[in-house]
Amino acid sequence: MPDTTAPIPARFITFEGGEGVGKSTQVKRLLNNLERHNVRAVRTREPGGTPKAEAVRSFILQGRSESWGAGGEAVLFAAARLDHVNQLIAPNLRKGNWVLSDRFHDSTRAYQGLTGGVDEKLIGALETLALNGHNPDLTIILDMDPEAAFKRVAAREVEEGLAETGDRFEKEELDWHKRLRGGFLAIAEANPDRCVVISADQGEDELEAAIWAIVSARFPELGGRTA
Repeated sequence: MPDTTAPIPARFITFEGGEGVGKSTQVKRLLNNLERHNVRAVRTREPGGTPKAEAVRSFILQGRSESWGAGGEAVLFAAARLDHVNQLIAPNLRKGNWVLSDRFHDSTRAYQGLTGGVDEKLIGALETLALNGHNPDLTIILDMDPEAAFKRVAAREVEEGLAETGDRFEKEELDWHKRLRGGFLAIAEANPDRCVVISADQGEDELEAAIWAIVSARFPELGGRTA
């Protein structure tokens, strides 16, 4: 019988997509699924994940960096990502822990690059610096029509008492969000070996099952482990 307690190679999985598609929920659900299969895993987010990166997150999402322009924000995101990789992602992977991140470098490409107009050369240089070779093993892009996603965001903010306080990216116009969606789909098309697009326009349980099917197929070493 297979040893279901033996360590398996550490993997780095990122979740991407527009606003309101359910990334945070599905990161938590995948973490729980991995732990039920005796896989050590940690979850994190971008921007954020470390004290310094969380400070950058607060600065940007409060709108305090808008006057810097998309290029300045790309640099800020890269600085936060560099600390995130060095202080959290790389150390956990070295320990054999899987890392699940709610957003990573593809968000900079989609938001500041493909949607914000920042030059590809700058995006690429910042990416090389910040990642330092730590590319995701799998990127799950949750795709949904922005109008439907807006309804989710509005319902969530009302439930949480945040109806008037959405962050600056959620407040962008619908056309901007449609272009953002196109940006993520373009990234997936350009990176078919790493990226998988899943429709987020389904129930949370169904989406969780679809994600688990993809993860377990991509990493067959999970197959012999008991839930």
